[in-house]
Amino acid sequence: MGSSEESGEARVRLPQLRLDELLEELQARLDAARGTRDRVHSLLEAVLSVGRELDLEQALHSIVDAAATLVDAEYAALGVIGPDGRRLSAFHTVGVGEEDIARIGPYPEGHGILGELIRNPEPLRLPKLSEHPASYGFPAHHPPMNTFLGVPIRVRDQVFGNLYLTEKRGGAEFDEEDESVLSTLAVAAGVAIDNARLYEESRLRERWLRATAEITHSLMSGAAQADVLKLIAERAREITGAALAVMSTPVKGTDTLTVELAVGLQAEAHRGLVLPVEGTLTGEAFVGGAPVSSRDVAHDPRITAGPPRFAGLGPAVAVPIGASDDHDDHVQGVVLLVREAGAGDFSEKELEPLRGFAAQASLAMELAERRQDAEQIALLEDRDRIARDLHDLAIQRLFATGMTLQSAGRFIDHTGAKERVLRAVDDLDETIKIIRSTIFGLRLRGDETPGLRARAVRVVGEATPVLGFAPSVRMEGLLDTHVPKETADHVVAVLSESLTNIARHAHADHAEVVLETDGRAVRVTVTDNGVGIPPEGRRSGLANMAERARKLGGDLEWTTPEGGGTRLVWQAPLSPSEG
Repeated sequence: MGSSEESGEARVRLPQLRLDELLEELQARLDAARGTRDRVHSLLEAVLSVGRELDLEQALHSIVDAAATLVDAEYAALGVIGPDGRRLSAFHTVGVGEEDIARIGPYPEGHGILGELIRNPEPLRLPKLSEHPASYGFPAHHPPMNTFLGVPIRVRDQVFGNLYLTEKRGGAEFDEEDESVLSTLAVAAGVAIDNARLYEESRLRERWLRATAEITHSLMSGAAQADVLKLIAERAREITGAALAVMSTPVKGTDTLTVELAVGLQAEAHRGLVLPVEGTLTGEAFVGGAPVSSRDVAHDPRITAGPPRFAGLGPAVAVPIGASDDHDDHVQGVVLLVREAGAGDFSEKELEPLRGFAAQASLAMELAERRQDAEQIALLEDRDRIARDLHDLAIQRLFATGMTLQSAGRFIDHTGAKERVLRAVDDLDETIKIIRSTIFGLRLRGDETPGLRARAVRVVGEATPVLGFAPSVRMEGLLDTHVPKETADHVVAVLSESLTNIARHAHADHAEVVLETDGRAVRVTVTDNGVGIPPEGRRSGLANMAERARKLGGDLEWTTPEGGGTRLVWQAPLSPSEG
């Protein structure tokens, strides 16, 4: 009897146990389903949030934030792969503070585990990051990281970058569901990045179009060449995010370029500089007729020696003005754009509108040249008219007057009066000679003699082998226009004498030449780092230069700059008619 009762109780307990297990399992599945539903809801929210961003930088930050939230990771990062396809060009992080980032140092470039995803763009999940063969540790001050999940982001079948997640909260490992969720987010991220890129490109095209219209209006309104070129340089710098824009043109009759204008960071250090064509970044673009890039202009060997002009600057591109892909056009100059150190390189997409802008600069130069030619033709025609009038009217009348006086002299008996008449005839003959010489001068073309710029560059080039180094040259102002030939001859002689003195006596290894005019005076400044001028030394060269300045109403000064050497300043005024 008792045994039957016990067996009945056992049968009651067994179904009860199974029911409890079923209820627990059901509850677990309900919780899992609820968790899955919540996670799907979170994923949808993340996709919508990422898709709303049209600014590329904001979109990237939203993607990193969403990734960290979805898989409950303490640290997250998005690495953007650079143009070379091997290194990271940008790195966006979540979880690491600004102070920690500063202590850690530069962002990673794509070595170790990060580089593994670049080489093999497939999802990578690791329970312990340090055990992977590609891992080689972290830099100092880097927070400890163990668990890892990485997923590539593709934009139009091209790998744009990778999502990196570490340290799942609670010490758990990342699982398949985390990988699936992150992969889904990566697909949505690719679409969002593509949309943001298209939006950014459309805005960029709009800015280029507005700038082009502004420059065209400036050209059509007859603005001066310098103003148009400055506008082109400023707009190119603003749109490309460059810190500095420099425009250079060739010096006629030489193998050099002179910086016509510079805008932006350290612009003053560039204005007026004379650069050799051979072996320089700007010269390479000028000779080749195609854009030339540099990843780090501050340390580029194609930058000529002299005072540091690119400190704190990085990526650069030199674009020729007047070159065409279809045929060999005459290159009229080069525009150099430079970004700050750490900024991105100039991409191929950016170079295309830059070529168009360079064409605008070429048009500005050509219009200015045509205008100058027209003014020169008008001047020559005016000179020819004056020469004809002098020859046909003045000389003929003077000649006739002389003949009349000479004939009248035969009828004058008074000796004194007769001598005076004959002297007057001689004076008329001398006046005719002077007028004929003036006519000859009027009919000479102004471009037969090289300009002061070209002559100065030639003098420096001839002195370079004797000096043993190439002096730094800077020229500012309308030297070929404002400085008359006589004064220019003195300037060239003073420059030659100064460089000769440096070669003979200074024992210098660096010299700087500055040639400038403001329309009122012309100034030559020559500085070297040599031994200076000894008090007891010969000063015949200085005396010659001082005498040249005195003849023109100018002066000569020489001082010892801080750090040693000699600074010589020779200047002469220009008359109002000359300036």
